[in-house]
Amino acid sequence: MKNLTLRNIAAACGGIWYCGGKRQAVAESGYGGTCGDRGNAAEEKKAAGEKEVAGVVLDSRQVEEGYLFIATKGKQTDGHSFIPQVLQKGAAGVVCEKLPEKMEDGENFILVEDSFQALKDIAKFYREQLAVKVVGITGSVGKTSTKEFIASVLAQGYQVLKTEGNFNNEVGLPLTILKIRDCHQIAVVEMGISDFGEMHRLSEIAKPDVCVLTNIGQCHLENLKSRQGILKAKTEIFDFMGEDGIVCLNGDDDMLASVTEVKGRKPITFGRGESNRIHAGEVENRGLFGSSARIYIGDKEFHADIPLPGEHMVYNALAAACVGNVFGIGEEGICRGIAKVEAVGGRSHIIRLEDRVVIDDCYNANPVSVCAAIDLLDTALTRKVAVLGDMFELGEGEKEMHAKVGAYAVEKGIDVLICIGGLAEYMYKEAGKTAERLGMPAENIHYFPGKEDFLEIWHDVLKKGDTILIKASHGMEFSKIVKEIAE
Repeated sequence: MKNLTLRNIAAACGGIWYCGGKRQAVAESGYGGTCGDRGNAAEEKKAAGEKEVAGVVLDSRQVEEGYLFIATKGKQTDGHSFIPQVLQKGAAGVVCEKLPEKMEDGENFILVEDSFQALKDIAKFYREQLAVKVVGITGSVGKTSTKEFIASVLAQGYQVLKTEGNFNNEVGLPLTILKIRDCHQIAVVEMGISDFGEMHRLSEIAKPDVCVLTNIGQCHLENLKSRQGILKAKTEIFDFMGEDGIVCLNGDDDMLASVTEVKGRKPITFGRGESNRIHAGEVENRGLFGSSARIYIGDKEFHADIPLPGEHMVYNALAAACVGNVFGIGEEGICRGIAKVEAVGGRSHIIRLEDRVVIDDCYNANPVSVCAAIDLLDTALTRKVAVLGDMFELGEGEKEMHAKVGAYAVEKGIDVLICIGGLAEYMYKEAGKTAERLGMPAENIHYFPGKEDFLEIWHDVLKKGDTILIKASHGMEFSKIVKEIAE
């Protein structure tokens, strides 16, 4: 890993480097020699300090020879207890908040006050050594799917590293940056936040060359209070973007449309509206089999097949076309990349079973994404069942937002609505009121306090041939419902 030596790592994170139990010299530049040793031993330790580590991980199970292990204290386990094992695996060194009682000759430790802060500092230093271009993606909804579309399109012309899963916070993003290697030309990283200041810190680590903003919805309102607050927090992504950086944003989003200039340059907009530089027309909805559209980039136009279902996937494809165009990917490459995208588990993942279809969308939820998922379910040609749970971090208006989702599901004509969780009770009650107002039977609207209650009797509620949407915030652990039905 370029310039990621023990000596540089210690300097980057303000740590104290110990080799064989003796403190070593670390300077901001030059890095001098070692302290306290003479002759061959000193030369060996100096060599160890100048050797680049092969990888950086927090999980002791991922350690390989030459890796740096960062020992962190979690809720369940303390990484410091695994130090002996990682050294046996051949770790080049360990970043830790406390030193082992006994340190053998040749063992390297970097003592820090906060291991998680050290992770961020090391990733920030490493990013500064790299010539790779970074595409940073943020927004209220669709970050992970958009990341998959953009990475797939860019892969048609470049060696691309992308965020694994949704490693998008102040732990996941640094780990993603630290996976970049010499072979990579572009890194596509997801950047997620829940409070002010977080995006500023993420931007300082990633230093994005291209910033992509998907939308400004209603999520994390507990901290960010309003859509205006969300916009303010999300646009902190521009704080460490280079002066020649490029901004790509959803021009159909009313909040993002207010971003007319960033660092003296006009953003490139994408969306369904023709006023956007990259826009879509002739959109054909193929239900659970995705959609097709004609994509326009300036005076160019071409047909694209979008394999993932839902209208929101059209926007993800447009974002990918926008970024692909920035990096010189031609129309054929953009089409090929869009067509190759596959669903990520827990996000509109279609599971076709022998006797029913499950839409696994249970990774996360907010009012915008739940309504979009209901729209997707509505395209099914079978009996439509929505299994919906609590949406977290919505702030003071959480009860009203759950109620509106319940009403929306009934108004869309969903055949069976199953509401699970404490907040979902408001969803259930409003759904019942809406059904009564519309003169619809309410016997297919059900409420369960917890998922265990539903799992006890789900066989009696669901029928063969059903299309079943399963969606809630990640903390509801609805993946267990998906697994139960799938098995």
